[in-house]
Amino acid sequence: MSASGGTKAIVAALSANLAIAVAKFVAFAFSGSSSMLAEGVHSLADSGNQALLLVGGKKAKRAASEEHPFGYGRERYIYAFLVSIVLFSVGGMFALYEGYEKIKHPHAIEHWYWPVGVLVFAIIAEGFSFRTAIKESNQTRGEHSWTDFIRRAKAPELPVVLLEDFGALIGLILALFGVGIALATGDGVWDGIGTLCIGILLIVIALVLAAETKSLLLGESAAAESVAAIREAIVDGHTVTGVIHMRTLHLGPEELLVAAKIAVQHDDTAAEVARAIDAAEARIRAAVPIARVIYLEPDIYNESAAAAGPDPLQTPGGDPLHS
Repeated sequence: MSASGGTKAIVAALSANLAIAVAKFVAFAFSGSSSMLAEGVHSLADSGNQALLLVGGKKAKRAASEEHPFGYGRERYIYAFLVSIVLFSVGGMFALYEGYEKIKHPHAIEHWYWPVGVLVFAIIAEGFSFRTAIKESNQTRGEHSWTDFIRRAKAPELPVVLLEDFGALIGLILALFGVGIALATGDGVWDGIGTLCIGILLIVIALVLAAETKSLLLGESAAAESVAAIREAIVDGHTVTGVIHMRTLHLGPEELLVAAKIAVQHDDTAAEVARAIDAAEARIRAAVPIARVIYLEPDIYNESAAAAGPDPLQTPGGDPLHS
């Protein structure tokens, strides 16, 4: 699965959310709808979130330094995690507070055409942004389901934009429902109920984003297909006869660390082993281009010693070599 950052989707979402936020605040000023206020804050928070993603992408491109020898690729994960915090606090918690206040102190919606008109405009704009995010994601999603894509994508930007846009569309529908029922019944409590539903939705999405980006921050291995491709690329059948154990770790969405202990023939010279390691590294990079940091340790595999040793699953990489 590609680690593309989806800058086009981020810019489209940022443009849409800025326009929508202005429209929602204007509608709130004329109508007094708490759903409009909550949705306006939501769109403003989303705009800030997209700005955070762009900043994270720029910072991640810095060259490695002595203090950070593996580079700054994980900056993108950090900023994506910040997005989940902003969405939870500024978006979700504020909407819950506004919904509670509206239910406790309801008042009728004035100038109904403002919130309804803005909601229709916002649904169209968010639909355009969501469509762009889907098109960008389809270029890297492959045959994975949407759930797998969000759970397994190593680049956080597209899953974040997808979930934000999806949540925004559902939130707009909830706001339209709340405003519509409040207008039909003359009871402003329904506007507050719609606002509460928006808050719950945003908090759920924020928790999903937090869980996924936390996993990336902790360090995830390469996808299963990449691990298989690396294993196959290491072995040449002559000098390198197998992989004893291996670990992979994403240093960033587009940079992978590979560390492996490889089995070599017991009578090979040091020069032959060194040439074989260089060739194996070249094959790994050809098979998985994002494998940029590679450490291969040669060893002479002894099946009987391995069988008598500790549980092989406790060894980095898991499965031992079977010959």
